[in-house]
Amino acid sequence: MSIQLPPSSAPLAAHPVEVLPPGVRTRLTELARREAPVSTYLYDPAVAIGRARQLREALPEWAAVYYAVKANAFPALVEALAPHVDGFEVASRSEVELALAATGTPAGAPAPLVAAGPAKSVPVLTALVRAGVEAVNAESPLELHRISRIARAEGVTARVALRVNPAEIPVSGSLHMGGAPSQFGVAEPEVPAVLREARTLPGIDLVGFHIHAASNNLDAETHAAYLRWCVEWSVRTARENGIDLRHVDIGGGIGVAFEGEPPFDVARFGELAAAVEVPPGVKVVLEPGRFLVADCGWYAAEVTDLKTSYGETFVILRGGINHFQLPTSWEIVHNIAVLPVDDWAESCPRPVAEDTRVTVVGELCTPEDTLLRDVRVDRVRAGDLVVFPYAGSYGWEFAMHRFLGHPVAERHLI
Repeated sequence: MSIQLPPSSAPLAAHPVEVLPPGVRTRLTELARREAPVSTYLYDPAVAIGRARQLREALPEWAAVYYAVKANAFPALVEALAPHVDGFEVASRSEVELALAATGTPAGAPAPLVAAGPAKSVPVLTALVRAGVEAVNAESPLELHRISRIARAEGVTARVALRVNPAEIPVSGSLHMGGAPSQFGVAEPEVPAVLREARTLPGIDLVGFHIHAASNNLDAETHAAYLRWCVEWSVRTARENGIDLRHVDIGGGIGVAFEGEPPFDVARFGELAAAVEVPPGVKVVLEPGRFLVADCGWYAAEVTDLKTSYGETFVILRGGINHFQLPTSWEIVHNIAVLPVDDWAESCPRPVAEDTRVTVVGELCTPEDTLLRDVRVDRVRAGDLVVFPYAGSYGWEFAMHRFLGHPVAERHLI
């Protein structure tokens, strides 16, 4: 079987090196002077902070922005974001600890966190209850019972939002529309029965609903319509089932523009969101992850070798899917820039490819370690750096760190 992941980028050409900000080029050039080959992530927190502030300032007062830590959990970046978001979305004990440290929440104080995940273990649920998180997004009746039992043992009441898999979202556009079998949430037809059961549990305070049915949406009008639908559905369902609604979590889903795509219009989204009628006392939570951090990061790897095989030129990196798995896993074209490194200390001839198409691969012993196919480059040499922009989300955290046991990629702030 022929493996051809990710898809071919032809007729795309590599980005000019000028697409890399001067600070990125300077820092990478400094790293390239070291003896060890470069394989690193660079993050610029100012970019992520700018995204967060832009979104938060566009939204009405009833909305809150909670950064989804899974997108990028580099502690220094999470700490930098903390003053500019309303809280964090977490899915594990390590993420709870990281977010608590970033927010500086003292022991015993309510934590500005919401928690998701389809299979929260008892230790995870215990950590969430002890942290006093703003809402645990419960995924099933069993999880509701476990939360109640843990909360009673701790002598507290846990705030819970029921995660719902809606039967249908009557909004057109680039959304995942719900209604499909999924491990996430409670299927909408079962919601009334689950709510009745939840109301009998003494350890929980049912505050609202979590609906995460949007993914990588670049259309502001569609996303505002989705927000409106989530609020109206939650208000109606709470009224019909005797729930005191205080919390509506619409998940993330704001997209990141790649090659030639129009960016998400944050100002227009905020304008349309402001027209949504939200009952007094109800907070609407947005959980952006990728949208806040995708363009604050760059993954750079040194070219260790070049070779031509049956007419195809391969650029081989000190890195690969053990550091940056996203292009292969998501089957996307993720373009590069080549940063020249003129120092060549080795006495052997320096391989070079000029004005040709190349396939960029990693150091692992599998043909699946392919990051970009058929991209045209002006020139690339052994010792140069291949740099992937838009690598700030689902990069380091998403990679296969232990496969073959090579050193993991470094991480640096600019």
